[in-house]
Amino acid sequence: MTEPVLKVSNYNVDFWVDGVWYPAAIDMNYEVYPGKTLAIVGESGSGKSSSSMGLMGLLASNARTSGTVEVKGVDMLTASASTVRKYRGKEVAYIFQEPMTALNPVYTIGFQIVETLRNHFPMGPAAAKERAIELLTMVDIPNPAAPFDKYPHQLSGGQKQRAMIAVALACDPALLIADEPTTALDVTVQAEILDLMRDLRHKLNSGILLITHDMGVVADMADE
Repeated sequence: MTEPVLKVSNYNVDFWVDGVWYPAAIDMNYEVYPGKTLAIVGESGSGKSSSSMGLMGLLASNARTSGTVEVKGVDMLTASASTVRKYRGKEVAYIFQEPMTALNPVYTIGFQIVETLRNHFPMGPAAAKERAIELLTMVDIPNPAAPFDKYPHQLSGGQKQRAMIAVALACDPALLIADEPTTALDVTVQAEILDLMRDLRHKLNSGILLITHDMGVVADMADE
């Protein structure tokens, strides 16, 4: 049987507020396999995003995590900061709920993809640009050379979401964490983004951890 890309055991997330630890996630246990989608479902405030951000050390300083979070056999909760940085973006990529706040408004889309590539691979500027345009093509952005030089505010909502997915896919990650990836989009664009994610899952054989409160999306996308 294929080994899981993510194995979460006895995982807890707590926040320190006014002198008290408050639990956001309690005793979570699950596995995500290559080419499969696992959905974590719950209403707003149930700890879905907090638990997923804690997997890669993206929580605020008043949070604590415990348990085991293994990405390809390496425990992210006990690994060194440099190891987590190496895995974050390369082995595990995060598609955030709101692309306008996740993308940096003062840098072009192309710069943000190129920066991700050159942080993880020994690539020159020309090769990185070529790969970035290839990624924009992969996520079905029309005339991809044009948005390469545009800033996030110059793209539509659906194009921004596609651009953020391109950034996430830059290093061919083994695991994609998609946090409510279609919430801010209208129904037509939502369907296009779901089709895109389904297609990419098969192309890249990445595992997907899908965070959502939408049971329609769960029925459409999730294996578990």
